[in-house]
Amino acid sequence: MAAPPAFDLIFRNALLRSSAAPVDIGVRNGRIAAIEPRLEPRLDPRLDPRLACEAVEIDVAGRLALPGFVDSHIHLDKACLLERCGHIHGTLGDAIRAVSAMKRDFTSEDVYARGAKVLERAIVHGTTRMRTHVEIDPRIGLRSFEAIKQLKRDYAWAIDLSLCVFPQEGLTNDPGAEELLVEALRDGADAIGGCPYTDTDPNAHLARIFDLARQFDLDVDLHLDFDLDPSWSHLQEVCRQTEQRNYGGRVAIGHVTKLSALPPERLKAATAQLAKAGVAVTVLPATDLYLMGREATHNAPRGLTLAHKLAADGIVCSVATNNVLNPFTPFGDASLLRMANFYANVAHASVGDFDTCLDLVTELPARLMNLKDYGISVGNPADLVVLDIKDSRFAIAALPDILMGFKNGRQTFERSPAKLLSPRH
Repeated sequence: MAAPPAFDLIFRNALLRSSAAPVDIGVRNGRIAAIEPRLEPRLDPRLDPRLACEAVEIDVAGRLALPGFVDSHIHLDKACLLERCGHIHGTLGDAIRAVSAMKRDFTSEDVYARGAKVLERAIVHGTTRMRTHVEIDPRIGLRSFEAIKQLKRDYAWAIDLSLCVFPQEGLTNDPGAEELLVEALRDGADAIGGCPYTDTDPNAHLARIFDLARQFDLDVDLHLDFDLDPSWSHLQEVCRQTEQRNYGGRVAIGHVTKLSALPPERLKAATAQLAKAGVAVTVLPATDLYLMGREATHNAPRGLTLAHKLAADGIVCSVATNNVLNPFTPFGDASLLRMANFYANVAHASVGDFDTCLDLVTELPARLMNLKDYGISVGNPADLVVLDIKDSRFAIAALPDILMGFKNGRQTFERSPAKLLSPRH
């Protein structure tokens, strides 16, 4: 008879999105070693006689297990600023100017403390992978970058943090920005971004960002087309650069609220262009809805690009946090489950779309970020979170509690279900 598999940890009765019935998940050395209806608990003493003991077991009791949420677009460096500026800003330009003035006084310690506050909230809300955009320019220098690099190291026990460095206030029009950007790229940045609508020469901005991406072999993640004027766009140039450089599958664009303002035929053409070029789209509901259409006196536009519909047309899409408690977005708790629910409400998603809405904060952003080891599969890291629900179809609709999380097979947080205290008690 074959020797039973050896495990350090077994999750019992875990419901996966891919399984019709609960299964057991066996973990060895921080990685998923087996997924079967029933796993034997005892470690194989022939591997090492000293390890002849029972594996630790956690009964998930038929609840939904996910590989953790993936936040593909957040700004940890400028989070939690409301107490410094008040809530007096309304437009995108106002927000950029407000933060530009404040960040001159940012210290690495300050950025670290504010970023840690949001990162910890994200962890207990079930996020296990994250890409944070980090501003690099002569006003902030590399102070934010150094702070976020330290956060990446200090919180690696709970979350994989990827740093996307970018010039928020332009590149060709901001002397010294490129030199700082290159320094950050040489010092370990994981991706490069851009913001062409703040540059006096948007096409040159994009060309230089793509040049640097090729030079350092990094993915590109751009802020793009962040208004509701359909008369002009930088999307075509991004697609052109992507195809010219054979960079399909390595480029993402965030916001792209202009797409929400296009009539059906123009949207169809833009969708086809994105699909052909292999450019992904990230929708940022909290910020997009807060900043777009503020000048309207009635029938205000939503300014929300419909990610689930783009996904149905073959575009890799995600829904992400963007900003938390700052002039861009004076709200937020870093919960991607809540964000997906918020998106589904505003986007008029049907019940049949709810699975896709869950994909927008799990599988699809993992693809956008080219994460090759994401998912509850044999051989992958044992990263998972447990939701207090027994039917994955209603995870978006019901907003269940997230009860516990694990990173590489080690528990990172726990939350006890709420308990009603009736008069009998």
